[in-house]
Amino acid sequence: MTRPRLSFWQLFNMSFGFLGIQFGWGLQLANMSAVYERLGARPDEVPLLWLAAPVTGLLVQPIVGALSDRTWGPLGRRRPYFLTGAILASLALFFMPTSGTLWMAAGLLWVLDASINISMEPFRAFVADKLDVSQRTAGFVMQSLFIGIGASLANALPFVLGQMGVVGNTASGIPLSVKYSFQAGAVVFMAAVLWTVVTTSEFPPEDMAAFERAKKGRGGLGALFGEVAAAVREMPATMRQLAVVQTFTWLGLFCMWLFFVPATARHVFGATDPQSALYTRGIEWGGFAFAFYSITCFVVALALPKLAAATSRKAVHAGALVCGGVGLLSVYAIHNQYLLLLSMVGVGIAWASILSMPYAILSTALPAHRMGVYMGVFNFFIVIPEIVASLGFGPLTRLAFGENNPQAPLYVVMLGGVSLLAAAALVSRVQDLGDRHVPERAVIDADAHERMTVPQSAQPVPSSGLEA
Repeated sequence: MTRPRLSFWQLFNMSFGFLGIQFGWGLQLANMSAVYERLGARPDEVPLLWLAAPVTGLLVQPIVGALSDRTWGPLGRRRPYFLTGAILASLALFFMPTSGTLWMAAGLLWVLDASINISMEPFRAFVADKLDVSQRTAGFVMQSLFIGIGASLANALPFVLGQMGVVGNTASGIPLSVKYSFQAGAVVFMAAVLWTVVTTSEFPPEDMAAFERAKKGRGGLGALFGEVAAAVREMPATMRQLAVVQTFTWLGLFCMWLFFVPATARHVFGATDPQSALYTRGIEWGGFAFAFYSITCFVVALALPKLAAATSRKAVHAGALVCGGVGLLSVYAIHNQYLLLLSMVGVGIAWASILSMPYAILSTALPAHRMGVYMGVFNFFIVIPEIVASLGFGPLTRLAFGENNPQAPLYVVMLGGVSLLAAAALVSRVQDLGDRHVPERAVIDADAHERMTVPQSAQPVPSSGLEA
């Protein structure tokens, strides 16, 4: 089915919900490590407490993707999941900063991450559903733009509130600036997702009768898991190649998210006591620095479609990952809080590309009727490295850097930089079907009539999973 080209404002409306989603992610990524320390966690315990994010993503995203592929109702296919996730995530955001114990905060983080994943996964498939192939890069870049804006606001908000005179802590020691930021985030999350739900429609299945018959034939939990397993077995070559890049990329990002803010407080501000006023200033500045990579993200995102058209999506992505790796490695040499902002510029360039280029490359290699489940499966290569980090970083920091080493957060951030450079090198192995000088419609039509096979050679384009 040929999709009509959408205007700028239609792209704007369909992506606006990501501002709210990233507001929620940004708040937790910039603040939860420090919240855990405030509630009594040691630095080597923090990675395990973050296990909620990747585990819920691993379980929730492919299941929600498969469910949304077979859903159609008054709100369409993907929008019911946006809305359900937004309601649950907003509740978790509101109550998170009222946590009185470490395990209450960890439990609410599980709820929050599961809810964000329910909202987020269908948004990726939503772009591929709504847009013609020629507009998909622009669609994913528009998501990057709102992700950058949402994260910038979320990262800066505790610092801004502190500058406005919001001081003091809750009874459990969580700064009031963080508490009010989370509760504002609950409102922003809900409002932004509602905007997309209300302003953007969805295309119904082309053959509704066939869709209903197929849905009935795939009922039951066993069929659902079977569909996810089949998608993994039949993964297109491009997706397998991108999976390796994603694994190294998100391992690097998780290193940063886990430890950049504590590293700022310890390495740049020289604070070692998590209960001290100096440490509070350090974590606020670390969150503010995160805002700079998010600001860079939405500025750079505007240029990515033209850069990709002038060079290639692979070249843009590899170059951006190098910028991110260098940015994280530079933290080692920085002791001035203002220079720290420059390191986040490199990360912001990488982040803009991470949020758009892999998905734009992937979407041209996936069958349309399985877009949701494959976008969910693609999330495996985000969450598996995060699970490895959550389970392995605690023992690693104790073994490699010593028990309670105040410099351990810095060293893990640098490990993240190395991982991003490795991901950049691996981009060269990815086969981007969108860069080929063969019209996609011609490939799909050819594949529908006769599948081409070339013995003892690379998988040919017509059998790569492009068929609709």
